Amino acid sequence: MTDLDQKVAAKQRLLELFKKQGKHSQTADRIPPGQRLTPLFPVLDLGVQPVMDLQNWKLQITGLVKQPCELSLAELKALGTKEFVQDFHCVTSWSKFDVHWTGVQMQRIIEHVKPLPNWQHLIQYGADGYSTNVPREDVERDNVFLAFALDGKPIPKEHGYVRLIIPHLYAWKTSKFLTKLEFSAKDKPGFWEVRGYHNHGNAWNEERYS
Repeated sequence: MTDLDQKVAAKQRLLELFKKQGKHSQTADRIPPGQRLTPLFPVLDLGVQPVMDLQNWKLQITGLVKQPCELSLAELKALGTKEFVQDFHCVTSWSKFDVHWTGVQMQRIIEHVKPLPNWQHLIQYGADGYSTNVPREDVERDNVFLAFALDGKPIPKEHGYVRLIIPHLYAWKTSKFLTKLEFSAKDKPGFWEVRGYHNHGNAWNEERYS
C-alpha cells in the first residue's frame, strides 16, 4: 500500500467513525448534509507537517495583481486583525461548531494587492507541497479570512500555522502551512482535486467527490 493509499484509507476510517455518531436535532438547520457534529478537532494532512518559523515566514502573493508582494506576519496583521467564530466542516463527515480564530479578512488582502479584473481563481500553496483551488466568487465572501491564531493562541503545527478559512467549503479547500497565494485567470486543480475530489467542495451541496 502506497503512502497515498494509506492516507485515503485513514480518511475512510474517520468517515465510518463519524457516521456512527448521532446528529443532534437542534443542529439540523446548521450542519451540512451527511455531516456529524463532534467536539473534537481531528488532524488530517498529507502526513507531512513542516516546522515553520513564523518570525521569518512570508506569504507570497503573485499572479494577476497590481501589487505582488511578500507579507510577513506583522505586515499581514497590519492589514487589520479580527476575531472570527465559524463552523468547520471536513469532507470525512465531521463538523465542529463555533471554532474561534484570529486573522485578517480576505477582502483586506484583496484591497492590498489589487487584483486585475480578469482573475477567476485563487490558488493556494502550502509548505508541505499541498495546493488547492477556489473560485473567485467563494474567495470574495465577507466571512473568508486568513487565520493565524486558534482559540487565542498561535495555530499549532498540526493545524497548519497559517491557513485560509472558507466556512462553506470543506476544509481540504484551504491549504495548511500556507506560503503562497496566486490570483489566476485559469483554474489549477490541486492535490486532492486531481485525485478524485470535487473541484468545488461546497459542504452544503455535499460536493465531496467528482
